[in-house]
Amino acid sequence: MDKIFLNGMQFYAYHGVFEAENKLGQIFIVDVTLDVDLKQAGESDALEHTVNYGAVYEDVKREMMVQSKLLEHVAERIAKTLFNHYNQIMALKVKITKQNPPIHGVYNGVGIEISRERQ
Repeated sequence: MDKIFLNGMQFYAYHGVFEAENKLGQIFIVDVTLDVDLKQAGESDALEHTVNYGAVYEDVKREMMVQSKLLEHVAERIAKTLFNHYNQIMALKVKITKQNPPIHGVYNGVGIEISRERQ
């Protein structure tokens, strides 16, 4: 299957279990990979035969702005929204990284990644 990806999208949002995370917020990094058949778009050179990257970005941004305790919940919402808006998507991955969680230690970030297929 062909892939469309949007990597390194950055959003300032207020996700977390702790009160400080909900008040102060932080930067989240989101990567989305979409499994799509791109053959028709490659042959036609027409936007209507693919998934509009800009529209996907706006959908992800909208879901990232809805405050949640768990990144798992945010990722599920993103997946559902993308499947609902784009019939061409057969499967997808959503990865969300929290760069500065309230965890003592040295790391580049923590987060989750989900993989979903169209039902």
